Amino acid sequence: MNHRTYRRTAYANLTLIAINFAYFMYLEMIGDTQDSVFMISHGALFLPLVLQGEYWRLLTAAFMHFGIEHIINNMLVLYVLGDNMERALGSIKYVIFYLICGIGSNAVSLLADMRFASTAVSAGASGAVFGVIGGLLYAVLVNHGRLEDLGTRQLVVMIVLSLYFGFVNSGVNNVAHIAGLVLGIVMGIFFYRCPANRAIIN
Repeated sequence: MNHRTYRRTAYANLTLIAINFAYFMYLEMIGDTQDSVFMISHGALFLPLVLQGEYWRLLTAAFMHFGIEHIINNMLVLYVLGDNMERALGSIKYVIFYLICGIGSNAVSLLADMRFASTAVSAGASGAVFGVIGGLLYAVLVNHGRLEDLGTRQLVVMIVLSLYFGFVNSGVNNVAHIAGLVLGIVMGIFFYRCPANRAIIN
């Protein structure tokens, strides 16, 4: 028997993508998103200023991107995978999950900057995006290797390739990527509940 699979539209995920693009376009209209000084003045992560009490940068930096290629790469992955995570958690939990991964990965990145006395300027949604990937990996594993159209192998390959390209390219905040991935798995354990009864489609 064939059943038509119904999937709820992931409005929260689409809203997060829209916010990222809206802020990017606003910044592009008034300045240059590839200018570090400009980005610092509009909310990018910068250790000396955070230590002076500007903790809000942990959030704003998660919605900022250095150039069009940066935001396209992050939002494409979020568009492809974020809807799966939103349907798995529900919209409210998904937004909380996303923000915790974004803010948390930035916080870990700052701790690394303190450890190595770095004053790098950091911004991007990649910590939150890696969090989504980590959360989905957990959800897939507890669902015996399959969640909607996602499988364990697909996610593992994506994780390996994403981390690899991060390490072989300069100017990438790999600490935030790894932190986001780990946070996503941990938050997935706390937030995600595997359905007790799953429909079997023949």
